[in-house]
Amino acid sequence: MDRAHECPTRESRLVDKRWHKSSHSANGGECVEVSEGEAVRVRDTQNRDLGYLTVPAPEWSALVGALRGR
Repeated sequence: MDRAHECPTRESRLVDKRWHKSSHSANGGECVEVSEGEAVRVRDTQNRDLGYLTVPAPEWSALVGALRGR
């Protein structure tokens, strides 16, 4: 099927398609990328083809806030 004609899934509507590298990723190969929206996707920069985790945005914000408070 031509992907341009696929119906969007609920997840595809909730997540911004633009990925960006985490500001805390090091140059030593321990990098993650995130795509943020109503849901947040997280993937390993070096293994993009292995998929990603999806987390509701409020839970992602709580995690990031807790890590910043360390």
